[in-house]
Amino acid sequence: MVFFKAIISFLKDKQYRDLLVTSMVILLIGTFAYHYLEGWDFIDSLYFSVITLTTVGYGDFSPQTSGGKIFTIFYIFIGLGMILSFLHTLFDHFNKERQEYKKPKE
Repeated sequence: MVFFKAIISFLKDKQYRDLLVTSMVILLIGTFAYHYLEGWDFIDSLYFSVITLTTVGYGDFSPQTSGGKIFTIFYIFIGLGMILSFLHTLFDHFNKERQEYKKPKE
């Protein structure tokens, strides 16, 4: 219940929505870039974008072309900060909602 309430209040705030949209745009840029630079299908490209920006990096995919490698260098520097900022903001917002939920009702 608290989780859904936090998500709904998160989506109502314009600043949070903008951050979510920016994060999605960065993922889409990576998806399309890897699709065209590496020739991967869209699911594999999205998968690689997500695991790269979340620093998981399973190693099952890696860029093979020079263009893909160069793009990855810049993509990590640009996207990693944005994704981490989004995750930090989401975590802080959820904790704030949880604290308000735990407050005794007066």
